[in-house]
Order: sequence, then structure tokens, then C-alpha cells
Amino acid sequence: MLYQFAEWFHFSGLLNLIRYQSFRAGAALMTALVVGLLIGPRFINMLRVRQGKGQPIRADGPQTHLAKRGTPTMGGLMILIALVLSVVLWMDLANRYVWACLLVTIGFGVIGFMDDYDKVTKYSHKGVPGRVRLLMEFVVAGIAAALIVSQINTHLYIPFTDRYIPLGPFYYVFAAVVMVGAGNAVNLTDGLDGLATMPVIIASGTFALIAYLVGRVDYAHYLGIPHVPGAGELAIICAGIMGAGLAFLWFNAPPAAVFMGDTGSLALGGALGAIAVSAHHEIVLAIVGGLFVLEAASVIIQVFFFKRTGRRVFRMAPIHHHFEQLGWAESTVVIRFWIISIVLALVGLSTLKLR
Repeated sequence: MLYQFAEWFHFSGLLNLIRYQSFRAGAALMTALVVGLLIGPRFINMLRVRQGKGQPIRADGPQTHLAKRGTPTMGGLMILIALVLSVVLWMDLANRYVWACLLVTIGFGVIGFMDDYDKVTKYSHKGVPGRVRLLMEFVVAGIAAALIVSQINTHLYIPFTDRYIPLGPFYYVFAAVVMVGAGNAVNLTDGLDGLATMPVIIASGTFALIAYLVGRVDYAHYLGIPHVPGAGELAIICAGIMGAGLAFLWFNAPPAAVFMGDTGSLALGGALGAIAVSAHHEIVLAIVGGLFVLEAASVIIQVFFFKRTGRRVFRMAPIHHHFEQLGWAESTVVIRFWIISIVLALVGLSTLKLR
């Protein structure tokens, strides 16, 4: 919004900085961080009063989690409020990519909120039926995919090479699958205090750089990556996610005062998927977000083998619970998974030049 004012009124001097994407990205991060920290205490108190018992804790899970009873959920609303306010304030309002990503973020957040609300009111783990939730997610992702593909080609670019696969009309389905898959992968990762938040921040920081480079024709040509005009604005929403995520982590650090719930995890994962599609770095998301892929894969493997053999591959899925059952402390699992996320982000960034 401020970018439009800068263009209309021809800001000069220090105010001319508003025209630069790098400045607005930094400003979006700080805005989301400050807003999140300011609204956090009262918001958490409100959730605690309204929810009473808080998020249901699985009785068959790690016994250490039973001490978390009474902790409120739906903290993802804090993230969404801080993120949306900061992005709308600093983005170029004419940019379709950012609007498409906001559509997925808010849409998935609403779906997650419905799921959280059902769980809290019924004090049950079931929530919204899985098929219904997936259908709603694909509707939102499909609309976003249509908005994004109207601005880009339908090629799937292969990391570490200069080749691509022309997907044609199938790209719409592929883009929607990336968004829905990313949303649910982050949702499955969100099982320990701070476990999902920091990897999302790391992935967002990585894609802020990727989006900025993709949006610059000179850098894109030099690095041999696809140039997507206007994609540099995605750095604004990436930075907003980082700021809102850091503010939430302030309250989510062990012992967590609030859980983000499906409201936050589904929204943040969907946002990452939409950003990756808009920047034409879908496969790189699977590398940078490899931790999320691992978490989702562990659930799929566990369910597949248990249904066919009656045996479990892991002591408990998702895989972070497996390590808890092996005797790892929760903080040990979280910090080691953060380290893995940093390493994967560096590997993802290496794809920019190794072509």
C-alpha cells in the first residue's frame, strides 16, 4: 500500500526507499514482528479464557506431553494477523503473485481454524473429516493456481540443470498439489514446541532470496534460473512470514504458552507452496523443506506398512515422536531438526548456480 503512495506522490529522499523491494521486505519483517509481539499477550489470554481445556493432548503419545494440557491453540491467528497487516502495508497492491499467496495463506488458515475449533469445542482429535478438508484445500489452491499460471509458463524447471519439463494444462493440478502437500506437511511437523516454526522461518528466508533473484532479469540470466517478472515482490510475504514467525516463537518457545494449531501450520505451509510455484522453484521447495517432506513421508510409510503387515516401521509417527520414544528430550529433537533445516536450506540455495 505504501508503495502505491510512493509512486503516486513521487516520494524522494529517505521516503524513496519505499520503492525498493529489499527495503520493503525488511520493513515487512519488522512490522510483522512488532505487531505479533504487541498482540501476543492479550491474544493468548483471550484464547486461554475462551478455550478452557486448550488443545486436546493424545493419551497414546509421549507421556511428557501430558504436562501440556491446558495450553491454548489457534495461535496461528496471531501469525495471520501480523503477516497480513505487514504484507498489505508494504506490498505492491498490483502484484498478482502476492495476492495469490495471501489467498492460499488466509484460505488454508480458515480451513485450519475450522479444524481447530471443532477439536477444541468437542475436545477431540478428529476435527473436520479429512476428505472434506482436502476438498476445501484443493478448491483454494486451484483458484490460486489459476491466478499464478495466468502470469507464468507451465514448465517444471529441474534443479542443478538448465532443463525443464513442459507440463501444459497438467501444471494447474501440479501447482495445486504442491500447495496442498506443503500445507499438510508443515501441519504434520507441528508436533513439538517450536519444531515447525523455525524451519518455516528458515525456508521463508531462503525463498525471499530466491524470489528476489528470480524477479531480477540480470541476476536470473547470470545464475541460469527462470526469470519471473514481478516475482521479487514475493520477498515481501516471505519476510512477513519470518517476522510473524519470530514473534510467535517468542511465545511458543518451550514451554509453549500457545500452540499455532492447524490454523497456523496449514496456512504457513500453503504459503510456502504458493511462493514456490510463483517463483518456479517447486522442486527446490522439496529440498529446502526437506524436513517437512520427511515428516509427511514417515506418516505415509507408517500407515502403508501397518495396514498391510500390522507392524510399525517407526515407534510412532510423525518421525519426531519416534525420536522422543527412543529417549530423546523434546528440546534435543527440536534443535537437531532445526540444524537439518539450515543444512537443507543451504543445499537448496546451491541449486541457484550449480546448473
